Amino acid sequence: MLRIMKKNRTHLLIILLGIALFLPACDKLDLLADVPSCIEEKIRDIKKEEMRNPPAQVWKWEADGNTYYYLTSDCCDQYNYLFDENCNVVCAPDGGFTGNGDGNCPDFNGEIIKTLVWKDDRND
Repeated sequence: MLRIMKKNRTHLLIILLGIALFLPACDKLDLLADVPSCIEEKIRDIKKEEMRNPPAQVWKWEADGNTYYYLTSDCCDQYNYLFDENCNVVCAPDGGFTGNGDGNCPDFNGEIIKTLVWKDDRND
């Protein structure tokens, strides 16, 4: 009987430890729009850094039937990058020394619908 109780206690301890390790990985992001998992991962990475100045932002851009994700960089003279839905860098629409980006963005024919997805509000 004592042996069974020890075995059950060990199983319970293993289960509780597994739950404790799993919960932090499920950090639910408070996003204003749905994004691919690779963009969620980029946001989680930003949250592991010190707070940026100005605070980091992620925007969803919809243009010419495609969806892009615009991520602001950390401060001055750095590019702000535009990613596709697979997190491939498309271009830098702005930022850099000139503020005009890298000059590699596609020519968007129509309106670009921009939706704020996330803003780092840790200091708010």
